[in-house]
Amino acid sequence: MNKVDVSLYRVNAPQRLSETKTREDFGVSKKELKKQLEEIREALGEFQDTLYAHGKYSVLICLQGMDTAGKDSLIREVFKDFNARGVVVHSFKVPTELERKHDYLWRHYIALPPKGKFGVFNRTHYENVLVTRVHPEYILGEHIPGVKTIEDINSDFWSKRFQQINNFEQHAAENGTIIFKFFLNLSKEEQKQRLLRRLALKEKNWKFSPGDLKERLLWDKYQECYEDAINKTSKSHAPWYIIPADNKQGARVVVASILLQELKKYTDIKEPELDAEIKANIEVYKKQLESE
Repeated sequence: MNKVDVSLYRVNAPQRLSETKTREDFGVSKKELKKQLEEIREALGEFQDTLYAHGKYSVLICLQGMDTAGKDSLIREVFKDFNARGVVVHSFKVPTELERKHDYLWRHYIALPPKGKFGVFNRTHYENVLVTRVHPEYILGEHIPGVKTIEDINSDFWSKRFQQINNFEQHAAENGTIIFKFFLNLSKEEQKQRLLRRLALKEKNWKFSPGDLKERLLWDKYQECYEDAINKTSKSHAPWYIIPADNKQGARVVVASILLQELKKYTDIKEPELDAEIKANIEVYKKQLESE
């Protein structure tokens, strides 16, 4: 299998989701894709150790996609070889009472990964321009000054919110956070098959909710909102990548490959040199231990 071409997935110009592919298998078997992923994630695990020792950067990985797009399994498989303390996953649900007392970005600010670690946002701050845009009535629960009715949530409101998100990401990037944003691009037909599988397999039943079908009826609106959000917020310091998600194995390989290739460009991320005095006395310390 050839090296993944990152440029095929990175959003550098306006995209139309209806024209982007939803399946990637590279013409190889699932077994070969699995082997490729194992090699890449081992290298990512080694990079994470170096990132931690270097201690000047953090990595934020944002995952978005329709229900059943494969976010949870991607996280499990891509980060399997990481030190458990080196990656923290945040799954953002409906805001709590405390979170609603702050601005909508507050809970994401405090969840940003510390230097030396990877942070994964499973659903992200983009829910605030996706779900809330499809269901603008949710905005009223944020108690924003000047927003009293649905009519107040107009195009200017969304433009400001996009700018706030861009500012949030730029601030994080300027302070050492390397940002990746992945949209798992699932076809409507594949979502249907995955929902049917949840209903057919007893061990998968718990994942199903009737609400999934209600949101599926809004598929076209969600696609429109995703497309707009991606096009307005893909920046050099926080790029979006559109990942074909119908084939889970292929999606995992693409995401892992992008992470490894792009992170390797940070040639300043190296393990620190030992203090000169400690380095000069290594043999002394060894003899001291050996003589015990």
